[in-house]
Amino acid sequence: MTEIQKKTLSVVKVGGAVLEDVSSLAVFLDRFVALPGLKILVHGGGRVATKLSEQLNIVSKMVEGRRITDANTLDVVTMVYGGLINKKTVAALQARGCNAGGFTGGDMNLISADKRPVKDIDYGFAGDVNSVNQEAFALLLNNGITPVIAPLTHDGKGQLLNTNADTIASEIAGVLSNLFSVSLVFCFEKPGVLSDANDENSVIPELTLTSYQSYKEKAIIHSGMIPKLDNSFDALRKGVKQVIITSASTLDIHSGTRISL
Repeated sequence: MTEIQKKTLSVVKVGGAVLEDVSSLAVFLDRFVALPGLKILVHGGGRVATKLSEQLNIVSKMVEGRRITDANTLDVVTMVYGGLINKKTVAALQARGCNAGGFTGGDMNLISADKRPVKDIDYGFAGDVNSVNQEAFALLLNNGITPVIAPLTHDGKGQLLNTNADTIASEIAGVLSNLFSVSLVFCFEKPGVLSDANDENSVIPELTLTSYQSYKEKAIIHSGMIPKLDNSFDALRKGVKQVIITSASTLDIHSGTRISL
């Protein structure tokens, strides 16, 4: 199958801050539905999980922005990611005429993972993706279903695992680039990658691997943006056509920050 014959596919990841705000979410979903071609939505929800944990008197433990997922926390994120957020999002998309279906990585064996090995830190039931089921995703997409993916995977032995949503989006996009012409879009509350975190007009329009390294060395890009960009470059190496980091309120592949090798 040549590139010209491939159907277009947008893999869109939306962050928890957008999911929490009813008006922001409504605007984002309107724009998501309007995207041309096939679509997959991957969502986070960490802030909602933290709030519910507090209500249940379960202490949320974070290390460098990553959640320590003990057994109680896994129950919470399963309820929040696989239930509350996923099903509300599916219902909102159905109301907009989008035939969405909500899934975790365990459904249809869509995404399998290995429990993260204990090194300096024990992350508990955190999973690192080892495979994405290309055939199952293609079956859904080619039958008119828009998958809405919660950031939960499974190990094939009955164990659910909490997995980073950015990584899931990147892995899905990379694998499906074998079948489709894929655009990967990371949406969050900022208009793109900023050179000044306090100035939303300081969007960096394009990031190459070379300029990324330079920005990191100068600490202009740091913290949570680093794994997001690492996932972006990884997706491009796997054949994804384009990667954009942009605002959920615009969801526009012509704005924000374009990532290129």
